[in-house]
Amino acid sequence: MSILNKEEAKKLLEKVIKLSKADECEVSLSGNEGGNIRYARNAASTSGDVSTLTLSVNSIYGKKSGTATINEFDDAALERVVRRAEELAQLAPENPERMPLLGPQTFKDGTGYVAATAAMTADQRADFAAKSIQVAKDAKLEAAGFLENTTSFIAILNSKGMFAYDIDTNVIFSVTTRNQEGTGSGYAARGFNDVTKLDTFSATKIAAQKANGSVNAKAIEPGKYTVILEPVAATYMLENMFRGFDARSADEGRSFMSKSGGGNRLGEQLMDEKVTIYSDPFHPELPGSTWSRDGLPLDKMTWIDKGKVTNLTYSRYWAEKKKVQPIPSPSNIIMAGGDGGSIEDMIKSTERGILISRLWYIRMVDPQTLLLTGLTRDGTFYIENGKIKHPIKNMRFNESPVIMLNNVEALGKAVRSISEESNRSYLIPPMKIKDFTFSSLSDAV
Repeated sequence: MSILNKEEAKKLLEKVIKLSKADECEVSLSGNEGGNIRYARNAASTSGDVSTLTLSVNSIYGKKSGTATINEFDDAALERVVRRAEELAQLAPENPERMPLLGPQTFKDGTGYVAATAAMTADQRADFAAKSIQVAKDAKLEAAGFLENTTSFIAILNSKGMFAYDIDTNVIFSVTTRNQEGTGSGYAARGFNDVTKLDTFSATKIAAQKANGSVNAKAIEPGKYTVILEPVAATYMLENMFRGFDARSADEGRSFMSKSGGGNRLGEQLMDEKVTIYSDPFHPELPGSTWSRDGLPLDKMTWIDKGKVTNLTYSRYWAEKKKVQPIPSPSNIIMAGGDGGSIEDMIKSTERGILISRLWYIRMVDPQTLLLTGLTRDGTFYIENGKIKHPIKNMRFNESPVIMLNNVEALGKAVRSISEESNRSYLIPPMKIKDFTFSSLSDAV
């Protein structure tokens, strides 16, 4: 059994801590179990179950530390991994930034575990896949998809008495549909803690509509256009920006949050007033861990409030250096929605523009301005006089999400969207953006 409850995990961690001879010791235990199914060309290709349980010991002598991991749990194995971590610590160079371990903390229980997801079976996964495949067959398309469910936990105990435990569930689904000629493509992705919210039939319907609707795409001239980004496209665009809410990288001049002349941009009006970005581990649609990996409690935190930078993350080391309170990295990211209505409403209000279903192959051009480049894919459509006129060929973009969020015309309701690149979920609204920059055409479908 790779999933231990809170009491079982603590008992094992206490046993390991008692073996330590180091100045300080921190032990973490993590496990996950679940299963997956993959299909291509309308037929299942692989399926499997996964079960792992791993123990990691970090032994500390002064400013030196060493870590060893193991997946065996008899007494001899536990003794061996502790001694190995201590041996490595003695050989390691000193880390001048190492902070002492924290003592006991109080953490609220997380809300990310759903029993129905934890109880998923291979038959259920097969049924979800079959519904998706049938949609593709009915639309005379070929589908390639992946579905995976996981139950995972992590527990940490240190020699100063700090103990933390979190358990959650997750199910992710993605599907690409294409016609046999390879001239039309559509995509959909879903991610939830609660499997009862997953509807692979409806998701594949959307992907199929995009695939059949994107046939006979026409080329248009690159340039600046009003765009409507569906949530999955917006997620891929914004994900690099979410990683940049770090005070140290900003203070050291290494990010878009760096201030000209030194320091960071806390308090600056960085984006349009429609933009508010926050984290909340207790959000019902996107629950997250209630504690950070260095043992600090997590609660609701606003990073961008009506376009203004209100908070950045501070590690314990950087907070001490800057004489401020530490602010840990969040366990989820949420962008507040607006009153811009549905994607259909945004299309109706657009005289000329482009509907973007998905972005991919995104690469960083300039970290300090967060300039990104990438391509559209899986259904890109030209809008004229409030209606989709025809599909268009894919294009390369060169744009910064910071500039993009200064050009917001409308935001819809935030929905849960998954990034396959990071396997993370976010709550992101569809958005209408003016002056989005396209630099060239692409022949890819």
